[in-house]
Amino acid sequence: MTDRQNTRALRRAPVVVGAAAALLATVAVPAGGSTGAGGPPGTDVGLQRPFALPGYVERDDNGALLVGEGESRFALRVDLLTAAGKLVRENQGLLGNVARVGPVTVDGSYYEVEISSDDRSITPDRLGALREILDHPDEWSADQVAEAREQLPVLQARYDQTQRDKQTILLRFARTTPNTLVGSVTARDADATVFLEATPPWDEENSYELADGGVRATGAGLDDPSEIGHFALLPTQAPDDAAAYASEDDLVAAMEGEEGVAGDAAAALRYDLEEGETITFTTSVADEPPAARASRGSILGTLARARAQADEGTLSGSGPAGRAATAMRSAMALNANYDEQSRQSFLVWGWGRGGSENDSIFTGWDSAWDAITALTVNPDLARQHERVLFASGGPRYDQLHAGPMHAYAVKRIYDATGDRELVEQAYPALVEFFDKLPEWDVNDDGLLEAPYDGDPSKVGNHLGLDDLPVYLAADRIAKEGGSGDERDNTDLTDVALTSYYALMAGSLTELATALDRPEDARRFATVLARTKKAANDTLWDDERGMYLDRNLDGTWGNVVTPTIFYPLFGGLATPDRAARTVEENLLDPEQFWGEYAIPSISRDDAEYCANGDVSATSSPEYTYYLGWGEENTCEQWRGAVWPPMNATVYDGLKRYGLDEAAGELATKSTSMYLDSWDENGYFPEYFDPEPGQVVNASAVDSAWRYYTWSNVMPLMAVHELVAEDAWGRPGSVTFGSHALPGRNTVDDVRVGGHTWAATVSPRATALERDGRTVFRSTGGRVVVRDFALTRDGACFDVNATGTARLQVTPRPGTTLRATVREGSSHLCL
Repeated sequence: MTDRQNTRALRRAPVVVGAAAALLATVAVPAGGSTGAGGPPGTDVGLQRPFALPGYVERDDNGALLVGEGESRFALRVDLLTAAGKLVRENQGLLGNVARVGPVTVDGSYYEVEISSDDRSITPDRLGALREILDHPDEWSADQVAEAREQLPVLQARYDQTQRDKQTILLRFARTTPNTLVGSVTARDADATVFLEATPPWDEENSYELADGGVRATGAGLDDPSEIGHFALLPTQAPDDAAAYASEDDLVAAMEGEEGVAGDAAAALRYDLEEGETITFTTSVADEPPAARASRGSILGTLARARAQADEGTLSGSGPAGRAATAMRSAMALNANYDEQSRQSFLVWGWGRGGSENDSIFTGWDSAWDAITALTVNPDLARQHERVLFASGGPRYDQLHAGPMHAYAVKRIYDATGDRELVEQAYPALVEFFDKLPEWDVNDDGLLEAPYDGDPSKVGNHLGLDDLPVYLAADRIAKEGGSGDERDNTDLTDVALTSYYALMAGSLTELATALDRPEDARRFATVLARTKKAANDTLWDDERGMYLDRNLDGTWGNVVTPTIFYPLFGGLATPDRAARTVEENLLDPEQFWGEYAIPSISRDDAEYCANGDVSATSSPEYTYYLGWGEENTCEQWRGAVWPPMNATVYDGLKRYGLDEAAGELATKSTSMYLDSWDENGYFPEYFDPEPGQVVNASAVDSAWRYYTWSNVMPLMAVHELVAEDAWGRPGSVTFGSHALPGRNTVDDVRVGGHTWAATVSPRATALERDGRTVFRSTGGRVVVRDFALTRDGACFDVNATGTARLQVTPRPGTTLRATVREGSSHLCL
């Protein structure tokens, strides 16, 4: 086994969705790509004008954004007014009104969502929890029983009425040219009123009028007011009513049956639909009035072809891991938005905003995982996302791992795309962040202590760990000097924070090398070496076989969490200690393993799913239920499975070549994600650590139903198939799995200017580059690392579970063969 320390020294043709035009990409190919419109490394990846993209206005998944020359901007929104008078207009942070996510692509070639009037604020499981109290009144307090007896009939009545009134619409878009979308709206229920609304995004000023049976608008370019953008919304059916209004507020008032003042600031077309009825439309933006109006038959045909081809030329696959890749692509594409300030794409996290408002979550560790996931889904989206972040000021410092995680994200993006301009943009902010971190080293030993927070609900906020009880017993130490951060120090040496510090030192070593800054690289490498030695001298508890938080007086931390595995992620662990802590702790079902893994506190710890309370119920389905309106005791950081925590452990396992454990963790994580996706149609912020809990099911029933970082759960399985090698040479890939069950495939993973596909099964592994098979293995399972193909051959590392026969085909007509035995080998063929 080796310590895999860092050793670094095309887009496909667009899919045709219409008879007359091919779908064109709006972003350049990844920098470093070999050919095509993307140009040489460093090419700007901003969106080209004009463009039209569905779902690209923050919080609005029920519409589209259209941007013309000079940055003139228009928005289309599809609104639902139910027969009961409920207006569903804004999704308010990707929440419950998105009932189902169909195929969605990042480039807008196809987009399908269902919008429902039911926001799922009351669910059958929640009602069942109240019945549980009434069925077992002796197990609950008198107040809880009385509250349940009072609440149940009221909430049941509200739920029943919501279900009777529920109406759903299916919204579909396909892009026929960069600036044109065709779309349809289908009513799933009778008596649905639908509005096609045309308004200016971000409270900008445009002029709207009813014309040609639809809506036309003009707007001055924000960059160049002399350039006038022209917008058209042209339906194929005449509306039942139409009007233009003096303001957006007037438009909304009129939709809800009140009086709206006429004017030219916004417009809407109203349709009263019966069950199964469909309306179709064309919407576009140009530098002159758009004239094209597609026919109903043409639009429906285009949508059908686009749906059938949605998985072509974009991340998708088969088998559980491949199917998760397809779902992950749609989920990430749903959360792709447009930053109106930097004029690029970014990913908005679950309930938050980002970009334009410089939301603190957007600049935290959350969005670093978004960038890493986007790198597999679409490298251009990842590059734009990080550019928006650094244009917004860079990582937030109150989350001390935000800088390390974004350094890691930028490193991975550079390795996969060669985007040096991103590195140049990010590097100053990252170095500034890194140079502040020693203020948390109280005794100057190279290890970092946790900051102090007197609020028990925020003791882990410095690492985004909220109420993780690891830090509750830390004693406050007054800070002397420092960067100006007002937080005091503590006496608790923080394994997780120290691991992130090491991760950032290693990442900056590589980024400095990429920028030809050898002195900087040596400085960061020296920090990493010192921190690694200190961690192994001080933070290794040999009796328990784990790296553990430790007080400055030498006593050990008293709560065991998955942060004990973070030294693998940061590169601090020695190979033998890495293997031991995984075998003795991670794989122990009494601690962290099990059907749902990894819980955020060890299962045998007194704090596991305690949260200060113990549920009274004897029902196995409601073991952790406390009461209506309260989070159950396994939520938050008291036991819940958190996707970024799983991903952190997974990346550490891969760094140290612990492939069987990594593959099993990827399998568990993907299964949990698909459970929620298949049953509920959403991807939550975090997951229940215990199966069979009907209040939570596999997904926590909270507002956070479309949380981007949850997509790192299936990302692990995709990386088991093929991905850029986070610890290898720039442009190299890693592929193969020791543990994924069955046969899995993935297509269209872009690394180093090439498009990769992989097929992995227990007996065979195959890799394609740009549509041609370049590697094949039979026999034992293999994991291949640092695979870089040249015209004459390839050099790579391979870890095999048994005798495996390999063949590499660097070019047609040339096949190189080798046989490897069980274990790790380095080959050059």
